[in-house]
Amino acid sequence: MQTSAQGTAVLEEEEGVVLKAYRDAKGVWTIGAGLTAASGVVTPKAGMVLRPDQATALLQQALRQNYEPAVQKAMGQPKQNEFDAGVLFHWNTGAIARATWVKLWKSSAAASAIRASMAEWDKSGGKVLPGLEKRRQREANILLMGVYGDTGNAEKIGNWVIKMTPGERSAAVEGFRKLGYEIGAIGQETDQIKRFQSDHDLTVDGLIGRATLSTLQRALDARAKAAPKATAAIATGVAASSTDLVHQLSGVPHADVAATVAAGAAALHQAWKYRDVIAAAVAPTMPRVAAFLRSV
Repeated sequence: MQTSAQGTAVLEEEEGVVLKAYRDAKGVWTIGAGLTAASGVVTPKAGMVLRPDQATALLQQALRQNYEPAVQKAMGQPKQNEFDAGVLFHWNTGAIARATWVKLWKSSAAASAIRASMAEWDKSGGKVLPGLEKRRQREANILLMGVYGDTGNAEKIGNWVIKMTPGERSAAVEGFRKLGYEIGAIGQETDQIKRFQSDHDLTVDGLIGRATLSTLQRALDARAKAAPKATAAIATGVAASSTDLVHQLSGVPHADVAATVAAGAAALHQAWKYRDVIAAAVAPTMPRVAAFLRSV
């Protein structure tokens, strides 16, 4: 059994089709409808670009190869809309084989119980995410009612090509402002978004889609997790020669030396984790360094 054209369209709408490779919020190279190297059909890397038809073909290949067989095995002989719902859920969670709602559905449990069970998959890192809440609601509607339309008050407005609620858009606008991109009223954000996209090596189109929002989240995460003391320790170590550094640390209590080294290691780890964010910061003055950081 295969995902219907309607189901594939919903998946592309939920994921957002990005034609130039970007790092997702966790730093994983991604392209198309959320395809990473783990998909087994493409290995996204810096600078990779797809045509729309290539993105859809890769999505369908990933579904055939990795997702549809697992959904078929877990659900048995579902109707088309039920199968589509299972595929949409599995694509997002990878949990079709252990999801309790599948067992409830197979036992013809009450629709309310199935919805409640599916709704439990609305968290990331232990935190309830509005986007996942809406996604589970939509999947439940497809599964139980055959209704593929969106739910809630999320919508596309102006340059915002990902469906978002007013609250989610406001949070994103505030995020851009924290980073120095003064977004105005809806419809007046194009220049600032283009500047953000250019600074972060994204497709410069002024459209606020999956890649732009993921990059925004990474930049905000990097800012929130910055460790000033650790960064200062790294700067001191880099500025000093190895001999000078040994001299500076001689006579210092072992616990303090260990703390300094640990802080430096932590800073290096964070710097490497968010190297794409650092690349955006140094690109104007060190373009070659930025290009290297973006390529690895």
